[in-house]
Amino acid sequence: MNQRNKLKIVNDPIYGFITIPSSLIFDLVEHNYFQRLRRISQMGMSYLVYPGAHHTRFHHALGAMFLMQKAVHTLRLKGVEISDVEEEALNIAILLHDIGHGPFSHAMEHSIVENLSHEHISLLFMEYLNTQFNNRLTLAITIFKNEYERKFLHQLISSQLDMDRLDYLRRDSFYTGVSEGTVNSERLITMLNVIDDNLVVEEKGIYSVEKFIVARRLMYWQVYLHKTGLVAEQLLLRVLKRAKELTQRGDDLPASEALSFFLKNHISLEDFSEDVLDTFSKLDDYDIISAMKSWVNSKDFVLSNLAKMLLNRDLLKIKLKSKPISSEKLMGKKDALMKRHELSEAEASYFVFEGEISNQAYNMTKETINLLTKAGKVVDVAKASDQLNLEALSKKVVKYYLCYPKSNY
Repeated sequence: MNQRNKLKIVNDPIYGFITIPSSLIFDLVEHNYFQRLRRISQMGMSYLVYPGAHHTRFHHALGAMFLMQKAVHTLRLKGVEISDVEEEALNIAILLHDIGHGPFSHAMEHSIVENLSHEHISLLFMEYLNTQFNNRLTLAITIFKNEYERKFLHQLISSQLDMDRLDYLRRDSFYTGVSEGTVNSERLITMLNVIDDNLVVEEKGIYSVEKFIVARRLMYWQVYLHKTGLVAEQLLLRVLKRAKELTQRGDDLPASEALSFFLKNHISLEDFSEDVLDTFSKLDDYDIISAMKSWVNSKDFVLSNLAKMLLNRDLLKIKLKSKPISSEKLMGKKDALMKRHELSEAEASYFVFEGEISNQAYNMTKETINLLTKAGKVVDVAKASDQLNLEALSKKVVKYYLCYPKSNY
């Protein structure tokens, strides 16, 4: 009987050919939990601003694994010992690091599940897959949770210069067409080394690190925190919250079986049994889009109008300010809407609301990016850089926003 060839290659528009390095990783990629990531957009509602931003978490996970393979190869060439078992664990951990994302990437964790981040759900998926694959993911999970004795391995997965960031910045830049976000991920990886169990960048890579930090800042302001994308994301959260509110009030809203389950039930981390996890694995972007297409016909003014706004890209107005929005201004906008459409204040709050966003390209207090100087010293990149702006980029910039309907609404 012919055995299936599991050492496949995948053609990626960013890196060219990506090799699936082992039969275990091939089987994980083939698993329906991972295949679901083909139906989860990497950048949420950003395609309403950048029409090309339709790439998925599936793309990103494979790209991050490719960069991990490059990083392991580089470090081994420099004498850092990484066993074959550790290498496979690293590839598995980075491959599965985003498997817990729900529809449109971040919408679920702030709306219809209770205070539950995608990292928590990723870990639950990994632990469940571990039982299905005879505990062959145990080391990957230990590294992912930062419980393994060799700390630099976790830093490759999660730090201020990890394979996750190196892939998503370059990939998101490519698909949005925002060239300012382009980073030379392969140059940065070539400069990596390990000193005293910590990941460092050799001094000659300082300009690549500087560009990486600046690119991150620009991508946040231009793409991830773009005001149109921001208001679309907020509308999506409010569509799901309103649907949950109506469902729990007794309304029977059209939705897929999986989405209906999460609308009808209060689900927190303690409630995530294997059955709930399996139901979550059946949710993707299409459930939400399909439901909204039905909800535009809802008798509920709030749900119907929120769904129409998103489907037709006829969004709320959004104003960004450097100071917090005054309660008087907020209430004035709400009062006008309440009178115009005979809404309660709670209903008007779905259309008139304020919030804040922040951008911190580099954090000097949290596991810094360290340079290895020619003299053998290890220093924080912000202190070694001759660009004064790196210290400036470590300061958190906060902006405040106000969203409200257009004048013809």
